[in-house]
Amino acid sequence: MVELFDLLIRRFIYDSQNHEDPSVRKNYGVFSGIIGLIVNIVLSLSKIIAGTVFNSISVTADGINNMSDAGSSIVTLIGFKMSGKPADRDHPFGHARIEYLTGLILGIAILFVGAELIRSSFNKIIDPRPTKYSTIMFLILAFSIAVKFWLCRFYARIAEIISSPTIKAASADSANDVLATSAVLIGALISKFAGVEIDGYMGIGVALFVLWSGVQILKSILSPLLGEMPDPELVDKIEKKILSYDGILNIHGLVIHNYGPEVYFATVHAEVHANESFLKSHDIIDCIERDCARDLNINLVIHMDPIITDDEEVNRLKKMTEEIVTNIDQRFTIHDFRIVKGDTHTNLIFDVVVPAELDVPATKLIHRIEKGIKAEDPNYYPVITVDKNYVSTCINETI
Repeated sequence: MVELFDLLIRRFIYDSQNHEDPSVRKNYGVFSGIIGLIVNIVLSLSKIIAGTVFNSISVTADGINNMSDAGSSIVTLIGFKMSGKPADRDHPFGHARIEYLTGLILGIAILFVGAELIRSSFNKIIDPRPTKYSTIMFLILAFSIAVKFWLCRFYARIAEIISSPTIKAASADSANDVLATSAVLIGALISKFAGVEIDGYMGIGVALFVLWSGVQILKSILSPLLGEMPDPELVDKIEKKILSYDGILNIHGLVIHNYGPEVYFATVHAEVHANESFLKSHDIIDCIERDCARDLNINLVIHMDPIITDDEEVNRLKKMTEEIVTNIDQRFTIHDFRIVKGDTHTNLIFDVVVPAELDVPATKLIHRIEKGIKAEDPNYYPVITVDKNYVSTCINETI
């Protein structure tokens, strides 16, 4: 199976190892759509013909399910063709999000097919007609199981290579088809040798598999469309990459969003020594942005935050503030801490970071922190900004 996959990829996809290239990624998607279209049309026609000839609603339903898969392959083909279009004046971030829309259409279409199969199966139960069982029908079902299992693994390999939610959904759908067709085959064998007519009930079983598959596909597609949490592995790569440069003390405020699979944009705040040359720090920031674009294929914009690290009073007050904040919740952190001293009071200016999923009223949190700080000294006046942490609960300690 692996050898056949590698052979097909080498034969039909030019420069297949360079799968991060958008054009190569598009070729992977188009190729998977073509293979899926050919396989599903062959399986669909053979089952629909067999189901019609031998009066089996479950086999016909399984064939219609494969026909919907063929339609899904066409949607995948169109989606990758369109999503691979370069950016233009009206769409400066490209067209890669079309891949999500094609997956959405696929999921909705599968739900409609599942509902229609349930209706047809109920009709067979209410008005049962004897099913004619033949060796040809059994062979078609067995062949379909084997081919669909291969197609499932084929899709899964491509989805892993190019990180495609649409092809991953197609792989899951093929796995469900293996189970559904296996159930139809078992049901047909039981009916033939036990003399119990369960064809209509097996049709309902196939329809439920189809509906479940459609729901799962919609869930996998809607999540990135709504704006899901970025992959922790990607977050870790970005954080480690930035922190590996000399002169970067810490990072915070990392936000990652995409305009389709593998089309990432990110912003982050990077803390640098306040007493370092501005031009030197700025040069480091420029280098990081260029290197992230080259090595991680991410359009990264970095905001530079100068941090004082060698002032004893600032360090003492920062440590005091950190203890007050973490006593409220261990997940809370602070950054951009600085002080402004006056004749009558000292302003403590900082940002406090809370997890994005935590619903904490900003005014209530600020009041609690102010209360804790003023308990240390009434002449301390905190100026607090509440930030959300959208990607990670792990923030590095400033050196």
